[in-house]
Amino acid sequence: MNALPDWLTVHRGEAPLLISFPHTGSDFPPELTERYATPWLAQRDTDWWVHHLYDFAAEALGATTVRTSISRSVIDVNRDPSGVSLYPGQNTTGLCPLTTFDNEPLYHEGQAPDEAEIAGRREKWFDPYHATLRAEIDRLRAIHPRVVVYDAHSIRSHIPHLFEGQLPQFNIGTNLDASCDPALTDAVEALCAASGMGHVRNGRFKGGWITRHYGAPADGVHAIQMELACRGYMQEPDTVTAGNWPSPWLPERAVPLRAVLCQVLRACMAFVQGTDFPSSSRHCA
Repeated sequence: MNALPDWLTVHRGEAPLLISFPHTGSDFPPELTERYATPWLAQRDTDWWVHHLYDFAAEALGATTVRTSISRSVIDVNRDPSGVSLYPGQNTTGLCPLTTFDNEPLYHEGQAPDEAEIAGRREKWFDPYHATLRAEIDRLRAIHPRVVVYDAHSIRSHIPHLFEGQLPQFNIGTNLDASCDPALTDAVEALCAASGMGHVRNGRFKGGWITRHYGAPADGVHAIQMELACRGYMQEPDTVTAGNWPSPWLPERAVPLRAVLCQVLRACMAFVQGTDFPSSSRHCA
């Protein structure tokens, strides 16, 4: 494989598990700074600290991880590249978002990207990310008859423009069970339910482009998205401002959630390997 661009980080493991981090980046090209309404707005909807939340997975579980450091406000690598909405009839953001999750304009008037610029962003950032995902999936499939693509996300617990009320802690998305074997979703759902933290299966978040595009159970690729409410691992203020968001990464606060996520990932591997699910999560620090 050719040398990776500096914004793309890949850890190659041998386990039948690939974890994608499409929204944990907060970087954007300097030339966009003056075009955005504010840099903070352009970074606010980042999946803050999620790559830290799962940092046990590579060493403890042998997982492969793929992460972009580019902000979703530049281009969202978890959207349909054609620009078609993944959630028709619902409020959402697009391939190159024009608004925040709270429906605030991201750009100064007249500064939003045109079609030519969107195509350029796709070629520079979207296409390499997905070429890397495909290469890693193919590499793992050459080793294992079945693999799991686990798409890791988080979002604030209260965003009225996107959903009503408080989001459950665990939001499991499998495109209505089309992207992975329902038995795998059953196993993941059971662990989330047992945590007592609240969960939903294929609720508001049914899986984005990554889950829907790569999930092919008949071909041995089982894709599942996990959207976490941020409150499980970081402090969420009642009102988010530039002065209090994002709140710091606090590993001790994340311990209970990490324990559940470790069980979830081990259950994913046990499923595709056809082995019994190990009941202990002691090897996930």
